[in-house]
Amino acid sequence: MMEKNRNYFVAIALSVLILIAWQFLYVNPKLEKDRAALEAQQAAQTQQTTTAAGDTATTTTTTTTGTASGTLPAGAGATTETREAALAKSARVEIDTPSLAGSINLTGARFDDLKLKGFHETVDKTSPIITLLSPAETEHGYFAELGYVGNEEAGQVPGPQTVWTQEGTGKLTQTTPVKLTYTNDKGVTFTRTISVDEHYMFTIDDSIENRSQTAIALSPYGRSTRFFKSTDPTTYVLHEGFIGVLGDLGLQEVKYKDTEKETTVAPGKATGGWLGITDKYWATALVPPQTSPYETRFSYFQDGRPRYQADYRQDDITLAPGQTTDVKNLFFGGAKEVPIIDQYKTSYSIPHFDLMIDWGWFWFFTKPMFQLMDFFFRYFGNFGIAILITTIVVKALFFPLASKQYASMANMKKVQPKMEELKAKFGDDRMGLQQAMMQLYKEEKINPIAGCWPVLLQVPVFFALYKVIYVTIEMRHAPFFGWIRDLSAPDPTSLFNLFGLLPYDVPHFLMIGVWPLIMGVTMFLQMRMNPTPPDPTQAMIFTWMPIVFTFMLAAFPAGLVIYWAWNNTLSITQQAVIMKRHGVKIELFNNLKNLFGKKPKPS
Repeated sequence: MMEKNRNYFVAIALSVLILIAWQFLYVNPKLEKDRAALEAQQAAQTQQTTTAAGDTATTTTTTTTGTASGTLPAGAGATTETREAALAKSARVEIDTPSLAGSINLTGARFDDLKLKGFHETVDKTSPIITLLSPAETEHGYFAELGYVGNEEAGQVPGPQTVWTQEGTGKLTQTTPVKLTYTNDKGVTFTRTISVDEHYMFTIDDSIENRSQTAIALSPYGRSTRFFKSTDPTTYVLHEGFIGVLGDLGLQEVKYKDTEKETTVAPGKATGGWLGITDKYWATALVPPQTSPYETRFSYFQDGRPRYQADYRQDDITLAPGQTTDVKNLFFGGAKEVPIIDQYKTSYSIPHFDLMIDWGWFWFFTKPMFQLMDFFFRYFGNFGIAILITTIVVKALFFPLASKQYASMANMKKVQPKMEELKAKFGDDRMGLQQAMMQLYKEEKINPIAGCWPVLLQVPVFFALYKVIYVTIEMRHAPFFGWIRDLSAPDPTSLFNLFGLLPYDVPHFLMIGVWPLIMGVTMFLQMRMNPTPPDPTQAMIFTWMPIVFTFMLAAFPAGLVIYWAWNNTLSITQQAVIMKRHGVKIELFNNLKNLFGKKPKPS
């Protein structure tokens, strides 16, 4: 059983090693390949000289009720322009809130100019702020639009080419909504009131008055359209692409490549929910009226310039002559900040809006870990310190199990002489030896595999923390101390240029920074707390593992490496205290002496 116990630990260590090797040898090269492919694709798009597809109807969506018929409009598809030129082409209403800057295009009442004031492109606070939405004519066109499809009696209903008129003047702020109006050729008047909160949620209230002499049918639609893929490298840890929670259909996560292959993914009709497009840190989301059924699509169009589109089309609304009706939609465009997303879920009663943040399968563990770190961050003002304190809390929660682990290891050392006697007594009689050892464990009240469970239980902690650091925007550009200016990025220093003292850059695979080295040292010391395994293979694995992990984890976010180094340090301290309490000799200093000291000459 002793041998079996060691094999458990070796299996666990190798499992973690394989996962990290997968990250280092497969995921990281894939990220670089995806980034290069994306840049090549975007460069090719800018060279296109295809004729404009315009904002004409190209794809048909059948109506579900009433007599309305028609098609959802397509996106713009012309040669690209500079952002400044595209913005100057049409009249606009300025947006100015504590979180947002930009404008609404009065042509189409389109949200196609949005910047996030609280976030910069790099850790340098003087770098440009993040641009989320841009006009369709630009290289990185990305917009959201709400409109209608109507029957012949309804006339020209609001769509991409509709020019709205602003009532009065002034910009859209969190305290001053704007009102837009449009009256079509049939005498149908549309009045749109747009308001925005202090963060990222827009409310669009439409009032439709039928002043014509006949009944009309209208079908509201909404769409979020972009002409490029995310510039963030993709991994299997995080979903980027189309997303939504569609009523009883539940969570929908559709990758860009799925729509490129199938052209359109149509989940079906739903009532309630939301849909949009998500990046690693940013997202757009449309929230239709929650009591009216609607059809949904996630599509890839290739007419004109290729583009990706998430859209919905609501069931028909029929208005008699002189009748007025109201339609309310929400549009989210901004950063996926956890407290704000959770607040919107509650305050606007948006079903599962918090799933916009990809917490993964273990969300019941990942999200509470983030909330704990966020609590400490708000108290201490530093996410690095929050990680350290969270690690202490996790260690405290696992302390009873860890105590059993180390106590079991200590007791195993105590009975080591008796085990050696049994081995000498039974020789090659493996069955007899196993039965004798089981009897010895029973008499000494030892569980030989008790030490495995704490290790297994702490593996999810590691991956939960990795998920938190990787997906939450709160970790983006979050500094620690000294040279660590971004906990979500790898340690930027390298041993191979003496941490910046030598004036040259080193290859990516040699970026072995200070914190990975600290982690490697703590891992090495932790393994030397116990006697060297007698099996040569196990001894070799335990000797080389800290070195391999140092190289592997160097490519991981600095916050994760800091956690691992700190966790190792706490484990060493905890193990030393428990071993001393049980009267077991701590092997660390002897192991170090034997490893680095002068070995005795054979007699």
